[in-house]
This record gives sequence, C-alpha cells and structure tokens, in this order.
Amino acid sequence: MRIIVTGGAGFIGSHIVEGYLACGHEVVIIDSLWAHGGGRRDNIPQRASFVHADIRDESLERVFREFAPDVVSHHAAQHSVAFSSRDPQYDAQVNVLGLLNVLENCVKAGVKKIVFASSGATFGEPAQLPITEATPQHPESPYAITKMVGEHYLRFYKAQHGLEFTALRYGNVYGPRQDPSGEAGVISIFIGRFLAAQGVKIYWDGEQTRDYVYVGDVADANLLALDGGNGGMYVIGTGRKTSVNAIYRALVEVTGFEAPVERLPRRPGDVRDAQIDSSLAGRELGWTPRTSLLEGMKNTVEYFREVASERAAGK
Repeated sequence: MRIIVTGGAGFIGSHIVEGYLACGHEVVIIDSLWAHGGGRRDNIPQRASFVHADIRDESLERVFREFAPDVVSHHAAQHSVAFSSRDPQYDAQVNVLGLLNVLENCVKAGVKKIVFASSGATFGEPAQLPITEATPQHPESPYAITKMVGEHYLRFYKAQHGLEFTALRYGNVYGPRQDPSGEAGVISIFIGRFLAAQGVKIYWDGEQTRDYVYVGDVADANLLALDGGNGGMYVIGTGRKTSVNAIYRALVEVTGFEAPVERLPRRPGDVRDAQIDSSLAGRELGWTPRTSLLEGMKNTVEYFREVASERAAGK
C-alpha cells in the first residue's frame, strides 16, 4: 500500500511508520516539526519520504496528488491538554481545520481509507469502569472536544463521500521517543528523572491509576486497521489499572535507583482511576496488547539510556 502518515515524525507516528515499512508499505510522512509537538527529524526512518508541512497548508493537495495514497494514517495533532486549555482556538485550528484539510484532500485524491488517532480523553471521567466503546463521551478539555468532533467528521465523510475510516481511542501511550521534558506521561517523566539521579513528584496518595499501553502495541493496532475495523471506533488499552506508586516501584527495579519522592497534594482535575476494555478491538481487529508494563518500561529505559550516552559522546 501507499500510505501517508501525518505526524509521522512524532512519538507514536514514527513507530507506526516503522511498522508500515516493515510490512513492505510505501510511506510518506507529513510533519510540521512544531516546536511544542513531538515531531523530530531524528525519528524519521531512512526508508520513508518526508514532507515538512503543516496539515493546514494548501501544499497538501500537491503531496496527495503526486503520491496518490491508498490510506492516510492521521496522527498529526495539537496533543497537549494543557495547551488546548490555554489556547483553544489554536487547538481547533490544528485538530479540526487541519483534519478537514486532510479529509478534503483524501476525497480529491481518491484515498480509500483514513485511520484516525482519537483519544480516551473523549470520555472524560466515566461513571463506571472499564471504559468501552459504549461509554458515554463527556470530554473535559478543548483537546478532548476536538478529538470527539473529529470522529463525527469521519462519519460525515464516509456517508457523504464514501471515505472509509477506523478511529482508535488510545489510553495512556508510553515508550521510546516520548519526550520526558514536555507534557508527557508519568512513565517518561519519571524515567528522565531516574536516569538523571533526581527525585520525582508524586501527587495525591499515588494510588490513582491509568491504563498504560506500549507504543509498539499501538503501532500493531494501526497495522491491523489498514484492512480491518471499517467504520469502527475502538478503545485501545491493556485492561489493567496501574498506579503511580506501582510505576515508581517498577522503575526502582529496572534502574536500581531509588529516586527521592516529594509527596504533594492532589492536583485539580486529577482523575482517580482509568481502565480500558479493548475486547471489541480483539474481536474485530484481532488486536491484543502483547507487551507487559515491566517489559515496556525496560525497553523505554534502555532507549533513554542510549540517547543519554549518545549525547554524552557528542553524537
């Protein structure tokens, strides 16, 4: 297949690109390399073509016309909940108007399908767990609102233009290439602190939980979505609740360093628990998470150690 991956130089997108290339697909990456985003030139695989462009740009039409993709994997986004709250207009420009530009170019170029990166954030704080596809969506941030709006546009473009889609609502994704210095998940932030022999902050009592899914497993879901799950919206997680305290203990085991802990009060808006039931993705996509939390954390720690070693060597 010929595939465009928007946001393909980012944390999640670059792993998806690698998965597509490994299966023999031809890939073009479109990424703005936005300073506040996750796109990095170092993340771009050599066998992928790269176009430095914003998804809102008119230049997308030429890229779509010349490459003539079969599928678009849309992972370019303004992904920060905090940034979206500070600047909801910019968030909507990228996540709504940018998506519409991509969708319009899909129609013009005769693209068969779009795979869309949605988010478990669209559910807000659910009344009961685990989260499934049937859980009511009550987004609580501009970012989550725009992701939910994106899903509605997918339905419209399928009904109006016959553009097929699959949407994947991710849990808390972690793994190599996640930026520990930005707004990232607690795992990457903690790893950065552990490897620098620094202390960590744990808010509340540390027993609040999330469903952490390894980025390699997310890439697998995107591979399966190329041919499966047409018209579907799937939650993607492990089905396991993991506390902040458990992450801390696992990193002590993996790194051999017992980082000092600063205990702080609960932050406003902190959700107590999250858990995702991905059984529908299992039945209809054939997807199940393969990577245990400890294995995923070992892989992630190893990656960040290599990066630190390369920086120390001046590479």
